[in-house]
Amino acid sequence: MLYELFFLSLGLLLILLAAETFTNGIETFGRRFNLSQAVVGSLLAAVGTALPETMLPLVAIFLYSGESAHDIGMGAILGAPFMLSTLAFFLVGLTVVISYARKRRTFDIRVEPHSTRRDILFFLVMYSLAVLMPILVNRSLVPFIAILLVGGYVFYVYRTVREESAGIEHSDDMYLWRVFRMAGLSQSDRPHVLLIVFQVLGALAVMITGAHTFVESLEHISVRFGMNPLLFALILAPIATELPEKFNSVTWTWKGRDPLAIGNITGAMVFQTTFPVSIGLLFTEWRLTGMALFSAVIALVSACMVFVELSVRKRISPYTMLFGGGLYLIYVFVLIAGNH
Repeated sequence: MLYELFFLSLGLLLILLAAETFTNGIETFGRRFNLSQAVVGSLLAAVGTALPETMLPLVAIFLYSGESAHDIGMGAILGAPFMLSTLAFFLVGLTVVISYARKRRTFDIRVEPHSTRRDILFFLVMYSLAVLMPILVNRSLVPFIAILLVGGYVFYVYRTVREESAGIEHSDDMYLWRVFRMAGLSQSDRPHVLLIVFQVLGALAVMITGAHTFVESLEHISVRFGMNPLLFALILAPIATELPEKFNSVTWTWKGRDPLAIGNITGAMVFQTTFPVSIGLLFTEWRLTGMALFSAVIALVSACMVFVELSVRKRISPYTMLFGGGLYLIYVFVLIAGNH
């Protein structure tokens, strides 16, 4: 048991350190090329952390045969937007509450309303299209839906790059560059691009390793306590796949860089509901029923609540983000009840 607890703690520590290093590198990259907060958070950070976990459904669908492999792939595709719109939102809200209690920040979450609304609106439209249209239209039209989703993401990237957004306001010196300067290996007044890319990719690799270590240790502990393997696969395992986005956003929120924190989540939501979902539409039966459909509805409800508040108040209350955790608990309760 101590062995599993050690590696569970090690995995979590790796994720935390890597998330701090990744966000530092991404901020440096954005500052170096004068990129906006929207581009850095919603595109670079979001896609960078989402790409590795996107490999899971691709491997399940293309390298393994049988209905079960396709079900695993579809579950992984649906799990990403669900976890991001519930637990990731919850963690950001919780971080704000704790930080506010320690008098480190204001209570409301400070975002660029137009950028965040754009992200969530794209998510609501794209995900609704992916969930509802295959039910309502003939199967022969599904490929056109997949093309629409990919085209929608291309348009989203265009809008994000073109629309007005503030630049990176605050960022620390790049960690790896600081080490190089202390060691006398760099005399330049700013880090080289290759060094920035190396820190970002290295941190991402460590983050993924930490997530796998964390979930494997959690699985062993769950087995020791007699947890149903199916429930583990449906409830706990998906949490680990979204840990990079969650902890990146927690890190940025703790530092008061809310536009980057929220953009990292909402940008990943848009990405995860376009490219991976398109693969699911084209290469699986994509029959959304039962808990799969329920998870999709919960994701849409959670995102819709944030969108409505942002449209009315022009800001986001952490209470709204915390509500995502309540929606996740409802899903867990229904799932456990259905498996008894």
